[in-house]
Amino acid sequence: MLKTIEENATGLQHVGIPTRDMDATTKFWELLGFKVTGEFQNLTSKVKFLEFKGLVIETWEARAEQANGVVGAINHISLNVEHIEDIFAECQASALNVMNDTIQERPFWDKGIKFFNVEGPNHEIVEFCQINQ
Repeated sequence: MLKTIEENATGLQHVGIPTRDMDATTKFWELLGFKVTGEFQNLTSKVKFLEFKGLVIETWEARAEQANGVVGAINHISLNVEHIEDIFAECQASALNVMNDTIQERPFWDKGIKFFNVEGPNHEIVEFCQINQ
């Protein structure tokens, strides 16, 4: 394991699942006991975070071309991290396939988030996400 990740990852942040129907998706997860904990506008789509006993689902409205035609499938798994700049530098220097040229930012939560993604050998995406404090 890369040392910086081991030292700064604090657990699972969320699982990302795109949707074409936010209302139906929200109702589905609510029937399973999830509660909406955050609602945001992201560039061109609505984004919701739903939580149940520590498991967080991030869902967003995705057009077919944005989701490679696959909605409802898990798009990414996100790890909650601290010191994202150090993790980003270490990942770039490693054999990992870093998918972003820079750390990305979104205006989610009170002070925004920073994140970047790596792609695994089976095209799985792992996001490293830091919620700004």
